[in-house]
Amino acid sequence: MRSVGAVGDGDDIVAGGDARRRAEAVAGSAKRGAGGDERPVWSRDFALFFVARAVARLGDTMLPVALAAGLLEHGYGAGAVGLAMASTAAAFAGLVVFGGVIADRFSTRKLMIGADLVRLGTQSLAAALFFTGHVVLWEICAIGFANGVAGAVFQPGVASTVPRLASDIQGANGAIRIAESAAQLAGPAVAGLLVGFTSPGGVFAAHAATYAVSALCLLLLRLPPLPPGSREPGHGSGAFKADLVEGWREFRSRTWLWAVIAVWCLYMIAVWGPTVPLVATEVVQQHGPRAYGLINSALGAGTVVGGLLALRLRPRRMLRAGAIALFAFAGFPATVGAGLGVPAMAAGAAVAGVGMSFWGVMWATSVQTQVPPDVLNRIHAYDVAGSLAMMPVGQALAGPAAAGIGADHVLLVAGAMSFAVPTSLLLVPAVRGLIRADAIPVGQRGAIGASAPSAPSDAAIRERACPQES
Repeated sequence: MRSVGAVGDGDDIVAGGDARRRAEAVAGSAKRGAGGDERPVWSRDFALFFVARAVARLGDTMLPVALAAGLLEHGYGAGAVGLAMASTAAAFAGLVVFGGVIADRFSTRKLMIGADLVRLGTQSLAAALFFTGHVVLWEICAIGFANGVAGAVFQPGVASTVPRLASDIQGANGAIRIAESAAQLAGPAVAGLLVGFTSPGGVFAAHAATYAVSALCLLLLRLPPLPPGSREPGHGSGAFKADLVEGWREFRSRTWLWAVIAVWCLYMIAVWGPTVPLVATEVVQQHGPRAYGLINSALGAGTVVGGLLALRLRPRRMLRAGAIALFAFAGFPATVGAGLGVPAMAAGAAVAGVGMSFWGVMWATSVQTQVPPDVLNRIHAYDVAGSLAMMPVGQALAGPAAAGIGADHVLLVAGAMSFAVPTSLLLVPAVRGLIRADAIPVGQRGAIGASAPSAPSDAAIRERACPQES
């Protein structure tokens, strides 16, 4: 995520004018992160974006309940639930990098509106299939794949929208995290009630409606112009390829960034990938959909608390603080795998939510304040693609692993790996030593180069000025 021509951990090789432009743009972003310009967190446009993200998240947290209850009702098992979820994740992870290039070349707002409208149509179709009882796994997977493609176009624009709407970037991320967490608190419970009193088709219909609301909010949104340091993207297939290559070069030049993504691949395979479908199927089968809704609501409550903590705490080394918070996630899969009661599982989910939410705000703010605006969508796309690349693998393997050693044992392994992941992050000097952008003295920002620090001393300061929604 550095200036053009950046090289790994070595000396920075940059074109002087371009480097200065990017340093100034990132310094402006860091200044906004510290609350240093005139745009407050809360404004009409940020409120619209806030509502759009909250409502969309409400629908997304209803979906696992609908898939688990609906597919189990029609004779499918845990493997089918994992495959349906994996179809969306695979399309999203495989195409989001291209979505990042598109987002840097066209209006991000229009792209996000279009993606919402596509998902309004696909989820309406899924609702019709479940209402009529015509549920075929490959059709559900195809709908999920289409949703993943739309999500790949939508997601890159989220990262660049937040810095354009609010001056306090960490505060804005914290507020959005709280909104999404509140939606997660309500979504599964609402889905459980809809399944209990109507059918899974009702959940899909409600999910489609959330995309309509999100599209309307984004339609009313007005984004301010890009910062003066931003460049106009090129056009044509050659320029598209060049933008793609430049995004990759910027991504790999930041050790703190690619190191986190590399560790996150392990997290997706061993922790998050199997946890989502197996927790859903285990809890639904043993305790019913309402219990699953309660546990996911507890997870949402925890993420609200984590978002509130992220609003108040401003650690100098954000990624180190976030990695420490990640240890808390182990409570979610471990309590379900150990076969504890619903109250214990809900408590484990709540603690896990606190850790995940705090990490999410620290991570998003680090990326959004360390990356030049003109490549932020592409960098965020590489970030998301790398983060989620292994999720479909973990989800697809969840069923066979559960059949081989038992779902409870798979979840216990996921709990153990929840300790290994943050430990790995803390072992990387560039990650634990990364200094928040607004903590760097203004006079040193213009000299910051492209490489991540190999140690948290002077190199950590050099790392900061050129280097980011749930």
